[in-house]
Order: sequence, then C-alpha cells, then structure tokens
Amino acid sequence: MGKKKALAGVLLTAAILTVAGCSGGGAASTETAKAPDDPGEASGEIKVLTARTDLVQSGAMEAYAAEFRKTHPKVKVTFEALTDYEGEVRIRMNTENYGDVLMIPGAIAKNDYPKFFAPLGTTEELSGKYRFSDKTDVDGKVYGVAQFGTVNGFVYNKAVWKKAGITEWPASPAEFLDDLRAIKSKTGAIPYYTNFKDGWPLTSWSNNIGSVTCDVKAGDKLAGAVSPWKQGSELHVIDTLLHDIVRGGLSEKDPSTTNWEASKGMLAKGRIASMQLGSWAITQMRDAAKKAGADPDDIGFMPFPVQQDGKFCATLLSDYQQAVNVHSEHKAAARAWIDWFTEKSGYALKEGAVSAVRTAPMPDTLKAFVDNDVAFLERSEARTGEVNAIDKAAEIGLNAPDYRRQLVDVARGAQKGSLQDFFAGLDRKWDEAARSTGS
Repeated sequence: MGKKKALAGVLLTAAILTVAGCSGGGAASTETAKAPDDPGEASGEIKVLTARTDLVQSGAMEAYAAEFRKTHPKVKVTFEALTDYEGEVRIRMNTENYGDVLMIPGAIAKNDYPKFFAPLGTTEELSGKYRFSDKTDVDGKVYGVAQFGTVNGFVYNKAVWKKAGITEWPASPAEFLDDLRAIKSKTGAIPYYTNFKDGWPLTSWSNNIGSVTCDVKAGDKLAGAVSPWKQGSELHVIDTLLHDIVRGGLSEKDPSTTNWEASKGMLAKGRIASMQLGSWAITQMRDAAKKAGADPDDIGFMPFPVQQDGKFCATLLSDYQQAVNVHSEHKAAARAWIDWFTEKSGYALKEGAVSAVRTAPMPDTLKAFVDNDVAFLERSEARTGEVNAIDKAAEIGLNAPDYRRQLVDVARGAQKGSLQDFFAGLDRKWDEAARSTGS
C-alpha cells in the first residue's frame, strides 16, 4: 500500500468495527502493557506491522528506529510492511502471530479488542493525554493510541479559485456550487474531481458527519431507525452536495476513467480545482506540486461549506490506532515504542497531521483553519459499534465506496431514479436493519 492509499484508507477502514472472520486469539488479558519508567530497562526484539510500505522501502521507518534506540538501547525494532494490510492482518489474527505492535484492523469489532490487544491503561488516565481515546475504549480501558488525526474538508488549488474571482471560502452548499460554476466558466480546470474509479476517496465524504451541524455526537445519532438521509439530516446535506456537483456537470466527464495518482499532479498544476479529502492529503498535493514545477503554496484546504452561528466546523478523526499484541512476549518494549512514536518521533508533524498528544499544536498545514477560527470537532465514538452493526445489516457501507458510486451514477443518469427515491431506499434499508439488530 503506497502512501497515498495508506493514509486515506487508514481513516476509512479504521471506522469499520465489525467482525470479519477473526475468531479470537484466546482469553482476554487484564495485564496492562506498561513501559518501564527507565527507557534503558525496556528490552527485547519487537516486530511492528505497518501499511506504510513507502516509508519502509525508503528507509524512513528504520531511521525512526535508529532514533528510538538512542534512548532504548536494549530494544530492537523490525518492521513488516503489508500491501493489503487489512486482509493480511485479519488472517494472521486467527493465530497468535500478528506482530508485537500493530495498527488495529477495521475488521475487528470494538468489543473484541480485549481478546487481541493488551490494555494500555484506563480511559480516565489516557483521555487527558491523548486525543481519540474513546475510539478504543472498552469497559473503561484503552487498547490503542492513534498514530495521528486528520481534519476533513476540501483540498483545492488557490490559484484556480482566485482566477475564477473567488477569494472567500463558500459558506453554504449553494455558494460552493456557484463557485464551481464560476471555475468552469472562467478557467480551464475541472471544478471537482470525484476519484470515482479508485473509489476510496468517495468514502471520505462520510468523515464530514458532524461538520454540518457542529455536533460531536452526530455519528452516535445514527444508531437506530433514524432515517439518516431524511430532509435536513447531515447525510442528506453531504450526499446532496456530491449529487448536485455531478448533476450540474461540475465534475470530470467520465468518472470511470479517474486516476488517483494522476489527480495529485492535475490538482497541483491547476487542471483540477478541488477534491474532498482529509488534511493528510495536503502534504502529498504540495509534494506533487514540487515534482511538477508548480507552486506548493497554491495548495489550500477549506472546510465543508456549512456554517453554524457564522463559524465553520471540521471533524477531527483518528488515524489507525497502534496496539500491543496480547500474546507479545515483550509488552513493555512494545508499549515503549508506541509511546515514543506517538510523543517524540515527530511522525505526525512530518505528515502534516494532527498529533494524538492533546498539548501538541496544530500543524502548519492547518494554519488557515486556525487563523479563521474553524472549530475542530472530535466526533464521539460511543455508539460506533451499534452504527456499524446497522450499516452492515443494511448492506449500505457508509465507509465503503459502492453506495456513493451509485449516487454518482444516479446524478449523471447512468442509473435510473431520482435523488429522492435513492435516499428513500437508503432510509428504508437502514431503518429495517436497525429494527432487526434491536437498535
């Protein structure tokens, strides 16, 4: 898995907490994985599983390990990068051999974490130190620490938007559509690019749940027969905007020919004006600009076009969470690596991402958000398990690309039916599934 997919897929798969073929690795453990007070006392050889094949191949991960050894000389860290991380790790977790440190696969049900991972401490203890602790909380214990967080919004080419005469962020879906129309008429750029063929970028739209109403519990409120696509709901607003972009001819002509790798260079050069992605993409787009001889400063990031009381809100969601294998023979060393990587490696900063450490400042990539008082929303995960159970039973896939591909096809006339009928069908399936699961 290359960098571009690793980071995008990271957030999206991490949100899926349903069981998918993992049988459990033994009895639940109550032993806390605690690093020794003296770093020099940690010892043993630990294997770290990662999806970042690019960083392993480039030697960047080994460079992190070399820095770690300066303070933890008795710990040897090796890495195994997996291209199909989710698929391969899910299979391995039917055994006891799935590394010492690993990113929690999205396929593992949240309530099953104690079967596979050693607790890292109490929620009360760690929530004050780390963001996103509730994502891996089971019965008051935390089982994973986020590698970093990402903010959701639109990556855009500022030069293209300025050429179209747009100098302020759109504050409503209607304004956003008007701006895209101006871009289409005044520049040669594709106003919006769906990345339909690769699919996974379409799932990023779900990460905006919470941004529309500025509600940290917006995700939890999907638990139940609540008709999530009814008029005025978050998903109604989010998916209507995507539909109207495509319906209005404001996206690429043939969605089936999109290409994620190519899109980075196209946005950097101003051939694409905007794409809906997480803030993890900013550094990649700026890197693409450098390679293309374009200006990296032309790459900007804007919030979802809705305001509450005159302010924008943007969801701040967790990346993959690092955990300690419950069967590891070197739990103290494994925990020492997680603590160091989270707090001292500088990894989040290098990625232009939000540190999991609460006291850390926001990265420079989000300076525009900070300067414009955009509210960062850490969405509650209290009822994620229930929501995912409904989603699975309904066979919709909030965090999969299929239903939004259908939405795009409806918008461009490749699938019969109106948007209202499409939403009504989704609501019917969701509500029936909610009743069948007892939610």
